[in-house]
Amino acid sequence: MNRILILVIVTYVGLGVMLYLMQRSFIYFPTEAVEHRFDEVIFESDGVSTTSLLLNKGQDKAIIYFAGNAENVAFTAAEFEQELASYSVYLVNYRGYGTSEGAPSEAALLSDALAMYDSLVLTHESIFIIGRSLGSGVASYVASERPVKKLVLVTPFDSIQSMAQKQFPFYPMSILLKDKFNSVERAGNIYSDTQILVAEDDKVVRRIHTDKLVESLVNRAPEVVLIQGAGHNDISQYSTYYQSISAFFNAH
Repeated sequence: MNRILILVIVTYVGLGVMLYLMQRSFIYFPTEAVEHRFDEVIFESDGVSTTSLLLNKGQDKAIIYFAGNAENVAFTAAEFEQELASYSVYLVNYRGYGTSEGAPSEAALLSDALAMYDSLVLTHESIFIIGRSLGSGVASYVASERPVKKLVLVTPFDSIQSMAQKQFPFYPMSILLKDKFNSVERAGNIYSDTQILVAEDDKVVRRIHTDKLVESLVNRAPEVVLIQGAGHNDISQYSTYYQSISAFFNAH
């Protein structure tokens, strides 16, 4: 009996240590640099350079797009360029993604995002933000710290801590997790007009996590759009996706 108990304890502790040491490899999946035809802009933050793709250069209004954790923004750039032609669109490569320097972490991504906003607000009359999946955590943070004209959150979550706790219920994720991306906690400081795009068949971010975020946006009730039939990874392939974003951004 004692041997079984010792084995259980050793296994539990061992898995916990593995989760702690490898956690960022479960959150971030950096994409390789690929050849493309789009302009690039380099931003500096804390001595680290990150590269963003720039579409529709020279427009008065700017969109900053914070992507999902395994998304290569070069592959969807043509769609953004066409569907949001009246905006200069900045597609962010996080640290370690594409040709950006450094390694991704919550603190790094949030610092880079604020630095980018502070740079772009000097050259554009207004800033719109889109955050998808992991990027919704970055987008929510920026909107809680800066005046964002309009905010779109695609397949967003309440917090990564909440989702991880559901996945690993026997471990105290509040202690183990380094990067929590707690959008619910920041929602009370968001005053932007906000749109939430929900994938009906999302198997990655369960609806309960999105609903908690929606409920926490107490300053202005968000517009929630359910894209029927869509999954977490293919939501942007549905025509309703860009139609909804464009209509929301263009509405007065």
